[in-house]
Amino acid sequence: MITSAGVDVRGLAAALEDEIDGEARFDDGTRAAYATDASNYRQVPIAVVVPHSVEAGARALEVCRRFGAPVLSRGGGTSLAGECCNEAVVIDWSKHCDALISLDVEARTCVVEPGVPLDTLNALLAPHGLQFGPKPATHSHCTLGGMIGNDSCGSSAQAYGKTSDNVRRLEIVTYDGVRCWVGPTTDAEYAAIVAEGGRRAELYQAMRRIADDYGEEIRARFPDIPRLVSGYHLEALLPENGFDVARALTGSEATLVTVLHAELQLVPVPAAKSYVVFGFPTIEEAADAAPAVAQHEPLSIEGLDSILIGNERAKRENTAALHLMPAGDAWLVVEMPGEDAEDADERARRMIDDVVGRDPAPTVRVFDDATQQREILDVREGALGATAWVPGQHDTWPGWEDAAVPPQCLGDYLRDFHELLDEFGYEPASRYGHFGHGCVHCRIPFDLQTEQGIAHYARFIERAAHLVASYGGSLSGEHGDGQARGALLPVMFGDRIARAFAELKAAFDPGDLMNPGKVVVAAGGRFDAPLEPTDDLRLGADYRPKVDVALHFSYPDDQGRFDRAALRCVGIGNCRGHEGGVMCPSYRATGEEEHSTRGRARLLFEMVNGEAKGGPIQDGWRSTEVRDALDLCLSCKGCTSDCPVDVDMATYKAEFLSHHYEGRIRPAAHYTMGWLPLWARLTHAAPGLTGIVNRLGRSRGARLAKRLGGVQPERPLPQFQPERFTDWFARHPSPVAAPHGDVLLWPDTFTDNFHPHIAQAAVAVLESAGYRVVVPHEALCCGLTLVSTGQLSSAKRMLVRTARALAPSLVSGTPLVALEPSCLAVFRSDGPELLPADPDVALLRDRSCTLAELLLDTPDWEPPRVDRPAVVQPHCHQHAVLGFAADQTLMEKAGIDAETVEGCCGLAGNFGFEDGHLDVSISVAEHDLLPAVRQASADALVLADGFSCRTQLEHLGEGRTGLHLAEVLAAALEGRAPEPPTSPGRHARVPRSVVEHALASYPPRTP
Repeated sequence: MITSAGVDVRGLAAALEDEIDGEARFDDGTRAAYATDASNYRQVPIAVVVPHSVEAGARALEVCRRFGAPVLSRGGGTSLAGECCNEAVVIDWSKHCDALISLDVEARTCVVEPGVPLDTLNALLAPHGLQFGPKPATHSHCTLGGMIGNDSCGSSAQAYGKTSDNVRRLEIVTYDGVRCWVGPTTDAEYAAIVAEGGRRAELYQAMRRIADDYGEEIRARFPDIPRLVSGYHLEALLPENGFDVARALTGSEATLVTVLHAELQLVPVPAAKSYVVFGFPTIEEAADAAPAVAQHEPLSIEGLDSILIGNERAKRENTAALHLMPAGDAWLVVEMPGEDAEDADERARRMIDDVVGRDPAPTVRVFDDATQQREILDVREGALGATAWVPGQHDTWPGWEDAAVPPQCLGDYLRDFHELLDEFGYEPASRYGHFGHGCVHCRIPFDLQTEQGIAHYARFIERAAHLVASYGGSLSGEHGDGQARGALLPVMFGDRIARAFAELKAAFDPGDLMNPGKVVVAAGGRFDAPLEPTDDLRLGADYRPKVDVALHFSYPDDQGRFDRAALRCVGIGNCRGHEGGVMCPSYRATGEEEHSTRGRARLLFEMVNGEAKGGPIQDGWRSTEVRDALDLCLSCKGCTSDCPVDVDMATYKAEFLSHHYEGRIRPAAHYTMGWLPLWARLTHAAPGLTGIVNRLGRSRGARLAKRLGGVQPERPLPQFQPERFTDWFARHPSPVAAPHGDVLLWPDTFTDNFHPHIAQAAVAVLESAGYRVVVPHEALCCGLTLVSTGQLSSAKRMLVRTARALAPSLVSGTPLVALEPSCLAVFRSDGPELLPADPDVALLRDRSCTLAELLLDTPDWEPPRVDRPAVVQPHCHQHAVLGFAADQTLMEKAGIDAETVEGCCGLAGNFGFEDGHLDVSISVAEHDLLPAVRQASADALVLADGFSCRTQLEHLGEGRTGLHLAEVLAAALEGRAPEPPTSPGRHARVPRSVVEHALASYPPRTP
């Protein structure tokens, strides 16, 4: 098979498989996942190579050269200008090539591999009081190789400069095989290189010739501004700048060389910081004040406008910080360092005294508290997500999101830019960014789906380019040129400098095989326009998504359309981080793009657009590639809260599974675990039957039975209790009346059948709080297991039946308490989205609550004192859907000193029981939960309200048992220590050898 790039794909695939230590993936699922980055562009790659080492990556490039295959080096894939997607062989360095090779603390330098994430590197440097200075908003997952390719900056570039200012040397390899270290070059070193001869000498001579021939033009045309990112850094080749080849290649966006290693300059971590926020009447006046602030040498000066803040309020993002902002319609957020807190505060005071005397005088607030500082920073770092996919607003896109001008001109530029936006009908659009360096970020509501709208966009960016050039600015101040701005470089630099760029490209990559068509294309040393900004659009005038089925979920924030839900991901890549929140546990285990929320969203986009776009996914809902990518989604819903644009992959997975298996035989696990409530009722159909079932689950034949049922053989089965909670409650003498009236206690399948003691404890707590507990008389279910396995028609029928049965009590005002967070999440989220027009389902949503929520709203009630430390694992659905604030408040009132674990337990309902998921399930647990439990003191409680979380602890927790909050409160009421009852089969464990195998396959990835 020959591609449109003229590559013998079969031969290339065979050679890569034979010759590299790594994975060469030509499958349609992988190609779909890498077809776009965070930009407007889409180009399906030939293949993706995941090298196991830097040497393997260099070898892959050599094989590609033999076959004439174009190559694209990629890190975190968050680029907004299109430089990280191409019809090429993508080398993804981020999974394995992520080592800190060496560190010289005295010299403040280190050597790294290209795939190391910035936060990981800084975590390794932190014990030495050092860090890499530039810090983009994507710092949790952007890689150093990507930062070098893009010349990344971030807010801290105000103090530390761009990435190019912090790169000392690079080990590079060219497409034709020249491999060497490059950096500043003395005349003697240059002479030695030339004397040695060969291809390297030719490259150095070409660079020297460009510096000599174009030196005066470079000095005249290259803007002297802190955020010059557009074009190639030819100024670094000038003799007065040390003929610095490393700096010249930084920011070349993988179009000239591949970076194998980097030696970086490090900076000390500030001892203390003070945050100052100024409020201004307009964003232009905030920009006018930025140069005055910059004179005080802060770490960062970030501008925010009222549109951005309004979007965050509308999306309920960073709510803790929004009320901290001082009065105004625009703000400057300033980070001031100091040798200690007193010094930082004093520097901040001097700056404030200088700035508040301006006209108009700004409002001001100072923040020394570390928590508030983090919250304020989150407001700025959440800006890209906050300006994308805002409910009720037009879709916004990158494309002109990154220009920079001299900081002293920024206010005037913003006034002119506002007029330009207004002229083209693109107002209102948020304008924010790194104002101390004159860099403006802006997502604009371009119409990229019609020929007229695309032509309008093209005219706008050309006008915008001329406006920036008139101010002596840079088309890109951080994100690079890629495809969005490459063709516009002559507007900024003139034709002669554009020709110099072409000569550099021709010297390093005469065949245009390094990230072809991006930034610059050289035709015999002549500048030839690269791909146009309107080519290869992800949408485009041919955008024709196809969803040819009746949907189950209503997608209220996506106009009821699955194709819009599949388009929601904007590629920020927060799901590729390894710290904080819950999202995305499977990626944290495997490190695979396809197992990130972003990767799965990309496949879903290709699924609904494959037919029109001629993409790799052509079989729609029957796609095995999409099914396989979704298979390791834990349905944790972490993305619904942690994703900046609220992607809900659990819902998309359930929708997909429903249509994928419609009219077909499903996996065995869908019948065994999906219909667990039915099997639970049958297990209690006759006296003694539960004991028989439990013994069978522990017998020698259990392994075969599990395998036939789609259950992992090494995973112990939960043990049915001889007496269900509902049976116990039928004998329980309830009070005739209670001060606070009735409360419905939801007897979910897990609590009722496996952990009835928890519901019994809840009854004791509720009755002590002044409630009469009522339990439904008939067998009801929320349908959780049917939802998670995509049996949505059955789930809806079950939900309707449950809502009808509970409505008479709920309509009278009786609250419903659910002890299992995942079941309550169905009532609050899945149910209303499956049945949006059903008033009983809406009533169920509105009247259901957690135990903590009810107790905190109970008049004159105080919790009993527990006075114990505790490690607390919130259920993922608590984190994502329900919220955990009520539990935290209640624990504080009870004297529980809680350390809250962030991250998924790894069991996630049926996921961890399904055959083939055990390794990932164990790795996820080892990421956050198990280390926290091991490090807990001997007297610490382990609290976990979720059945899955407690079960995972039983199977993996080395003797530590998870308790429900209800158990802890009930025990405190009785004056005893909380301990769960023992029962046959309790504390059954996954064999240690299986755990070790899992952790060897998927070692936990933590900084």
